Amino acid sequence: MQRSRFFFWTVLLSSLGFAAVAGAVGTRRFVLDDGADFKGGDLEGVAVDAAGGVRAGLSLGSTPVSQASTIWSALSLKDGSLLLGTGNDGKIVKVVGGTSSVVAETKALAVTSLVEGFGGKVVVGTLPEGKLFTLTGDKLAPLATLKGAEHVWQVAFDARAGVAYAATGPEGKLFRITANGDAQVYFDAEEQQLMSVAVAPDGSVYVGASDKAKLYKVTGPGRASVVYDFERTEVRSIAIAPNGDVYAIANEIKPGSQVPQRQAKTPEGQPAGPNAATPPARGKGTLFRFSKDGKPDELLQDKDEHYTTLSLGEDGRPYVGTGAEGRVYTVDQSHNSVLVADVDERQVTALLLTGQKRVVAASDPAVVHPVKGVGGADAVWTSKVLDAGIRARFGRIEWESSGTLEFSTRSGNTNEPDESWSAWSKPFTGPTRIDSPPARYLQVRARFVKDPKATLNQLSIAFVTDNLRAVLTEVKVKGADDGSSEEAVRSSGGPIAKRSDTNLNLNWKIDNPDKDELRYRLRYRLVGSNTWYELTKPDERLTKESYVWDTSDLPEGRYRVQVSASDEISNPPELVTKDELESGVVIVDNTPPVVEGLKLNGRRLSAVALDGVGPIARVEVTVAGRDDWRPVGAQDGIFDEQREEFDFDVSSILPAGPALISVRAYDAAGNFVVRSLPLK
Repeated sequence: MQRSRFFFWTVLLSSLGFAAVAGAVGTRRFVLDDGADFKGGDLEGVAVDAAGGVRAGLSLGSTPVSQASTIWSALSLKDGSLLLGTGNDGKIVKVVGGTSSVVAETKALAVTSLVEGFGGKVVVGTLPEGKLFTLTGDKLAPLATLKGAEHVWQVAFDARAGVAYAATGPEGKLFRITANGDAQVYFDAEEQQLMSVAVAPDGSVYVGASDKAKLYKVTGPGRASVVYDFERTEVRSIAIAPNGDVYAIANEIKPGSQVPQRQAKTPEGQPAGPNAATPPARGKGTLFRFSKDGKPDELLQDKDEHYTTLSLGEDGRPYVGTGAEGRVYTVDQSHNSVLVADVDERQVTALLLTGQKRVVAASDPAVVHPVKGVGGADAVWTSKVLDAGIRARFGRIEWESSGTLEFSTRSGNTNEPDESWSAWSKPFTGPTRIDSPPARYLQVRARFVKDPKATLNQLSIAFVTDNLRAVLTEVKVKGADDGSSEEAVRSSGGPIAKRSDTNLNLNWKIDNPDKDELRYRLRYRLVGSNTWYELTKPDERLTKESYVWDTSDLPEGRYRVQVSASDEISNPPELVTKDELESGVVIVDNTPPVVEGLKLNGRRLSAVALDGVGPIARVEVTVAGRDDWRPVGAQDGIFDEQREEFDFDVSSILPAGPALISVRAYDAAGNFVVRSLPLK
């Protein structure tokens, strides 16, 4: 039996990105204690490591770049200014302090690479025409057009030899370029795209390929060996440490999707240019370190995001930027990864973390974030929105930390904080009861102003949700012949799939919006009577949504079962709620039918089948000793009553000599009887 649902529950606490631990009398807890829990919110000047510690991280400023929407490359100059290669008509933008301005336009789709070389000139790589330029001050001059190349993905400069190297596509060629623009193919790979290039201290050139992610080491013209096959789709970036260690990031994304296309139409008020450099879908990224003897060491892996850029920091560690959530990670030699920055923009497309000007460059939209330092007075961690599922009262907040932190909370009933949320509470530095008003959602904020070197390791918040009534929506008996199951809907006189059983399987469904543990009680009554009899024992604690009912000692008849649901296990008496629902008609029939008046008139066999509860479900006939039962039709055309007459011509089944004719009659419960009659 179906009934309208009063509540529709779509949130399961077990599916949230943090632990929601059940407690006694309806108390639950938000428990945040690992990196995934802590990194889901906003990070300002704080870092989150894989083990779950929150501590001081990169403190970033913000300089919007209005001249572009995407930043492809960045170069820090000796005068403290910053050059940006953009994806909007291949502009080169200069950032001084908090101001950006266009210093040159290449008219290409994108400026993919900026590197200092050739006596202080800036070598500029572009696509899609395979052109290289040099920039001196604000003067742009052609350097070389690389034959057969359309995409110059990255340029590296070898200061010892005074030459530049360009990784290109779509023919997978590495070019060696001199100061006068002479360009020669230095290495021709099997892959379509060479995406990345870097020069080692000993003059070896490392190059990364795409559509098959291979890292090559090139030691001379045409002399190359595969350092590693990542079995992915691209090697996006390479960085080489002073000691010769090689770092490389590789991604698994759709090959070629990183190649930009011109916009068909420039939206009004927006600069013309290509689409974003990275594909719209998320990829999978990995970071490897290779020692000088080529031994691989996978330092970092992300199954949800691809990596867009790689840089070595002043601390010697590798830093990677991501292309889906705008994050910056680093990792140590023990494989302990740390989320050091989380920007508002979708992609981190360039990192400069050494030298006078350290920046995190982001796209969608284009913003430059100067690195102001580590931590600081403005270091703030804000949790992701914690969802109680329904309105809740919040209790005690506790945490584990080294050092003193200052906490605040706020609450609201929208899944994204807005003006309807409460204001941040007064700050507190010790465990206390939360005074934010009852609501479905909660956020926690921690400031490091009291102790910049503090580390937050675990956070626990108790809450109790409103006690909502659980609602029974269906009660049924598996296989019951009341029209409520597929098994019961069959043609009149059809084959009998089940056999008689005194045990009936009762099942029910329930909407339980606050996920309280429920206790069920069952009763039954005869149809036509108002007297209810207890089915479950008084001390029986039934918590599952099914019950096996033994009907062997019950009188035959038509019954209804009532299920009562109570949340008394999870709530004090004054808050307990209940709900009840009856099943459809349940037939209890443990006695087979009878066959009366069985006789033969010539070759026609006739009789009457009767059942105490009914209805008669099927009649069959065969010659005794054979397992070849043939169906017999009801005389009125349908088996649907307790009394059914039948008349059947047995000529088609008779043998040549004498025979014993057997008749088998079933009732709806699967009980059957066999009667026989000799035929001479």
